Amino acid sequence: MRTQVAIIGAGPAGMFLAHLLHAAGVAVVVIEQRTRSYVENRVRAGVLEQITADLMGRLGLDRRLRAEGLVHEGINLALDGDIFRIDLAAATGGSTVTVYGQQEVMKDLFDAADARGISIVWNAEGVALHDLESERRPVVTWTLGGVAQRLECSFVAGCDGYHGVSRSAIPADVLRTYERVYPFGWLGILADVPPAGHELIYANHAHGFALASMRSPTRSRYYIQCTLDEKPEDWPDERFWDELCLRLGPQGGAAVTRGPSFEKSIAPLRSFVAEPMRWGRLFLAGDAAHIVPPTGAKGLNLAVADVIVLADALTVFFTSGSTAGIDAYSARALARVWKAERFSWWYTSVTHRFPDMDGFSRRLQMAELDYIRTSPAAQRSLAENYVGLPLVR
Repeated sequence: MRTQVAIIGAGPAGMFLAHLLHAAGVAVVVIEQRTRSYVENRVRAGVLEQITADLMGRLGLDRRLRAEGLVHEGINLALDGDIFRIDLAAATGGSTVTVYGQQEVMKDLFDAADARGISIVWNAEGVALHDLESERRPVVTWTLGGVAQRLECSFVAGCDGYHGVSRSAIPADVLRTYERVYPFGWLGILADVPPAGHELIYANHAHGFALASMRSPTRSRYYIQCTLDEKPEDWPDERFWDELCLRLGPQGGAAVTRGPSFEKSIAPLRSFVAEPMRWGRLFLAGDAAHIVPPTGAKGLNLAVADVIVLADALTVFFTSGSTAGIDAYSARALARVWKAERFSWWYTSVTHRFPDMDGFSRRLQMAELDYIRTSPAAQRSLAENYVGLPLVR
């Protein structure tokens, strides 16, 4: 088989890139080691930046997003139960975010891929990348049902996540990685109950962080900060609801509707960046190159920003032969990635309780949140990062 761009991974980065390139007339094949059902049903992000919502419209993928997505013009912060609101739209000249689960995004991407004839290989085992920095065309190999497969291409886009094969194909003496592991996790639940409010509440409490979120007007997504040695079974529903309401405070807690959870899991938090995001004919995008703690809702959105820049660069190459875009891709993507890493780290640091936090650190945290409450400039900074910074062109 031959194609112009082999895309490794059918997650958000891989599928948005596939649609962008297909729309530009660039031939692609997407190679995924899992099944469609597995990828489509992973419980992940739920807040889309303006750039992501706009891209879905540009690609003709926004029919359900417009009908079912919840547009939010603000967010709420709480300190020991005292809630105040940040008007995102007012602070940014009209930018908003949209609550629409990643599971729904993936369904839209896959359904449209089927309709448009975008080639996706599912259940690919033993994926390997070859000749990424040679005069020969790169090759991707895998087995499917025990039969060896081989795909020649001009470029490989590594969109296969943190544990994928793409990043490991870059030599150790070339790749630089930066990481921060946080000493806590998020215990999250899904429940078919109305949300506690029409906008998200990020709560900083003496017991730790909590987040009141949603997936629809009838489905809620809640999180509480927990230790890394805890397990979901340590938190029966009643205990979870009690702790959530305590951390949200009297006003936020009173608005919570309790009900049985149908999904409960614990996710560790980490920050991670790999540089460069291009080596030879291999490009990294999304979680293959960077991870952010979920506090700032940047994971899926960063992947989208990466592939917009990458798709533009590849399209220019295939239409004009110019390498300027692909040569600049890594630097352009990383400029935005590091700003998102900074915001996600900062937002986590002001909303969570750290194990070694003493009284001085706690008072600084309280002062930071009070400054945000009272300063239009601080609110503008938070808002423009939350709705998403402009692409680096």
